[in-house]
Amino acid sequence: MAPAVASAERLVLERIDAFRWRIPRDERRGMRVEGIVYADDRLMRSLRDDPALQQVANVATLPGIVGASLAMPDVHWGYGFPVGGVAATAVDGGVVSPGGIGFDINCGVRVLRTDLAADEIRGALGRLADALFAAVPSGVGARGGHRLRRDELDDVLRDGARWAVGRGYGWDDDLDRTEEEGRLEGADPGAVSQRAHDRGADQVGTLGSGNHFLEVEVVDEIHDAEAASAYGLRPGQVVVAIHCGSRGLGHQVCTDHVAGMDRSMARHGIVVPDRQLACAPLDSGEARAYLGAMAAASNFAWANRQVIAHRVRGAFERVLGRSAESIGMRLVYDLSHNIAKMERHRVGGREIDVCVHRKGATRAFPAGHRDVPSVYRAVGQPVFVPGDMGRYSFVAVGAPGAMEGTFGSTCHGAGRNLSRHAALRELRGVSVADQLADAGIVVRAERHDLLAEEASIAYKDVATVVEVAEGAGLIRRVALLRPLAVIKG
Repeated sequence: MAPAVASAERLVLERIDAFRWRIPRDERRGMRVEGIVYADDRLMRSLRDDPALQQVANVATLPGIVGASLAMPDVHWGYGFPVGGVAATAVDGGVVSPGGIGFDINCGVRVLRTDLAADEIRGALGRLADALFAAVPSGVGARGGHRLRRDELDDVLRDGARWAVGRGYGWDDDLDRTEEEGRLEGADPGAVSQRAHDRGADQVGTLGSGNHFLEVEVVDEIHDAEAASAYGLRPGQVVVAIHCGSRGLGHQVCTDHVAGMDRSMARHGIVVPDRQLACAPLDSGEARAYLGAMAAASNFAWANRQVIAHRVRGAFERVLGRSAESIGMRLVYDLSHNIAKMERHRVGGREIDVCVHRKGATRAFPAGHRDVPSVYRAVGQPVFVPGDMGRYSFVAVGAPGAMEGTFGSTCHGAGRNLSRHAALRELRGVSVADQLADAGIVVRAERHDLLAEEASIAYKDVATVVEVAEGAGLIRRVALLRPLAVIKG
């Protein structure tokens, strides 16, 4: 589908500094604020004619938007909002737009550390990959086995990761290291359609497909010793990263509520340049229903990642013959990157309540912030920035510049460089699995022919993305992780 834009004219871009560019406010386009794009020269060369920049300008037309329409350094074209888009709307007079959260509501990354050194598991890496692939269903439409009754699923939608821990899927201190303690207030299962319930009823504990993954990784470099120590990370250590979200349930929630808001905009007197930006005033019934359903889908995603983590621990136990406790398999953090939050931020010299849309963007709260878990408050909130499956990923920490410039937000990954179809064309006849094996990376996938969609060539170099985010003061690098084994749908 071709992206809708506010104007066929080429966007004006003004350089602010080495890491930021401005799209000036243009009243002819209906822009209420300017756009700010975080990029260096390397990233901007590929972005200059990207439709994602038009989407940044389109987002700037939303009623009640404050500050600026923001694009993180991993920005690329998405639905309505660009992926890597951040926008805050005033609670008094603003709107919520499901396109600013996305279809995979509360997609996020969870990282588990261990006391194992990479050398200890190299001989068992193939068996570990097999056990993980068997334990965590993956692929399009993957099912988790047990189908939840409507009342059971509503408990998941209300209680999130707490539901899972309460049923033995994990440990109590997992919740202390999960954003929002794994449960977003205000969830309304009644605002989740029957179709969404049906799609999610047997998907708790499943990975899905696309860019979702489960990786066994090694800590290859430490950049910030203090934060690494607080997070329990050290060189040579084995960690596990889990990237997934709310599966079919979240997708259906977005589908349902975009359609409802599209029908209601005329009644609210709202005009947007792109129907994918369908929105509703925050004090309207449509917004309340969506936010209740979004919170429910977010809780589903936290429960999903919690159950997956439990299954990962079990796979390690079976292969290594040791308990998860004995190998120190603790949660570092679980971080969301497709979600809207009601937060208080300083705008124009005063603090106001806003609805922060983060689509393909994560929180990056610095040391001392009240919403950073107490165990990490002295150093700041962990930030995970996954790269592609053939190179590396980063652990970072939130920095003060994020509060000053991006409503406490930063990038969520490398960002696509090629579409899925383009990557498949580029790598026709190439075995990505063999390439990974040659690099010493074990891969297990539901469909090996689709690995090309997620190959390194399809993504920006995450090191460049992180350099920009760090240079702009949004984060500080803590550690670099390299993949040892990759599980894909």
